[in-house]
Order: sequence, then C-alpha cells, then structure tokens
Amino acid sequence: MDLEKFKKFINTNDRFAASNGMSVIEVRPGIAKASLTVCENHLNGVNIIQGGALFTLADLAFAAASNAHGLVAVGLTATISFFKPGLTGDILTAEAKEVNLTARTACYNVDITNNSGVLIAQFNGIAYRKKESIDEKF
Repeated sequence: MDLEKFKKFINTNDRFAASNGMSVIEVRPGIAKASLTVCENHLNGVNIIQGGALFTLADLAFAAASNAHGLVAVGLTATISFFKPGLTGDILTAEAKEVNLTARTACYNVDITNNSGVLIAQFNGIAYRKKESIDEKF
C-alpha cells in the first residue's frame, strides 16, 4: 500500500477531523501520529480543550494506524483518560501504537502530548479488521 497516498486519503476524507484542524502527520502499519494546534473553537466553558476534541484527535491516529495494514478497520470500543488541560496555542500530538494484532481485531494505545512533551490524555481502542481492502476506498 502507498502510505503517502493513504495519509492524503485520511486527511481529505475524515471530514470531521479536517474541519477541526486535525491531520495525520505520520503513518505506517500499526503506528500513526496526528496533530492539532489548539484554537479558541476547541475550548470548553472553562477555557481548556474540550474532551471531544481530544477524543477526535486520538481517534484519528487510531484510525490511521489500524487501517495502514491495508484492511478496513473500524472501532469496536474506545476509552480515554484526561490528565492535563490543553490550552490555546498548544500543539498536540496523538501517537498511536499497536499493542496486539490478530486476523480480526487490533488493540492500540494512543498518547496525546503537548509541544513540551507533557502527557495530556491517553486513549485505548480496539478495532475490528474487515476482509475489505482499504485500497478500494481511494
């Protein structure tokens, strides 16, 4: 699979992530990084990043890492834990790493850090791997 073409596909076709300023910056089978610069529109009522924005950033990295094997992978379950606030101007990076891979499922841990390397949140996701090729989508 052409990983640069796949990265462009994800960044173009994940319209929700793209419309919120998120993009995949690195991808290879089982590993991906996604990035976001926190802006005013990402903040909640107490002026820290809204939890849904963090979840979406982690989910984008999870999707890229799990689909980069070449099969369509869809989320079965995901959880997130929040540790520190993300603030306006922070550049956040979500790094997904594969923990386990089988023919039908895959498990990922995603760490979200700020530009100072501080751990902001941790996401865990399990993907179901379909028999369908992701190449057919782009």
